[in-house]
Amino acid sequence: MVQELVIAIVAAVSAGALYTAAAAKVVKQYERGVVLRLGRLRNDVRGPGFTMVLPGIERLRKVNMQIVTMPVPAQDGITRDNVTVRVDAVIYFKVVDAASAVIQVEDYRFAVSQMAQTSLRSIIGKSDLDDLLSNREKLNQGLELMIDSPAVGWGVQIDRVEIKDVSLPETMKRSMARQAEADRERRARVINADAELQASKKLAEAAKEMSSQPAALQLRLLQTVVAVAAEKNSTLVLPFPVELLRFLERAQQPAQQQSMQQPVQQQPVQQQPVQQQPVQQQPVQQQPVQQQVAPPQTGQPQRPAQGQRPAPAQAQRPAQAQRAAQAQPRPGPRPPQTSSGAPAPTPSPPPVPAPPNAVPARPSRPKPLARH
Repeated sequence: MVQELVIAIVAAVSAGALYTAAAAKVVKQYERGVVLRLGRLRNDVRGPGFTMVLPGIERLRKVNMQIVTMPVPAQDGITRDNVTVRVDAVIYFKVVDAASAVIQVEDYRFAVSQMAQTSLRSIIGKSDLDDLLSNREKLNQGLELMIDSPAVGWGVQIDRVEIKDVSLPETMKRSMARQAEADRERRARVINADAELQASKKLAEAAKEMSSQPAALQLRLLQTVVAVAAEKNSTLVLPFPVELLRFLERAQQPAQQQSMQQPVQQQPVQQQPVQQQPVQQQPVQQQPVQQQVAPPQTGQPQRPAQGQRPAPAQAQRPAQAQRAAQAQPRPGPRPPQTSSGAPAPTPSPPPVPAPPNAVPARPSRPKPLARH
């Protein structure tokens, strides 16, 4: 009997120890325990430390309450100004409600990762390239709000989201490099022009001071000679006093004024006589005058003989009128004169040959008297 009792006690103790080992749970400081009794959620969430659950009836799930750092895979997208970029980010989040993280979502880590990727793509499409490169703080805040909105119902709090890197195509990198180089060159030119302006003002002030003291210019010239001689080069410096230039300038001013006051002498224009060529006068061919014998007035008209044509009207004019008309001189051009004033000899006109087809005029014969 005693032996059986001892065996029963040992068996009970062993069973109690096994039950205790199965029911005992340890929750760490950064964890919380969610208890499900027969599939139902218990209202109390087990805190850190030692806790007991009913083996086979209750089930304990531990939820990590630390901040989780999760990298977001690189996403390819096109910005609002049509530039292809590749952006990756990192997200920081933590669980604030252990029961919701267990009950509301199957795997809150995977859900947060997918939500971060889709939100990152959306941010890339809504932003410009300049914003992705220079205005990342604003984009990080917008990305955090987009992810945090659905994560609140999962018992997850988004602590921070950071865009880690923006990869650009090589052509875009070269274009941006040229743009930056042009901007730097523009700034350098502006700075150089500003320096020239300030230097010109200072030089003007120095020139004003030197104009009152001519010896200062000589001292400045000597300083320049010393500076050039110290370099030990083959440059030859010839000092030229400014007073000599001023003297030459003053000497040129009276000469210019005198040349402006003198009247302009007009030279007479020599008129050359126009040589007039003599007009060649052709001799007038004189036609012989046909003398006609007046027939007696018998009352009958005189008929011309056979084979004889009546004389023209010009041949019937008196010969004296024709000779007077031929002898009258025609007004011609004034004969040219020599340098001494005497008239130049007029060359005789060449003889005009008679036309080959000309027929000599025949003298008219007296008509015979008609017999009655």
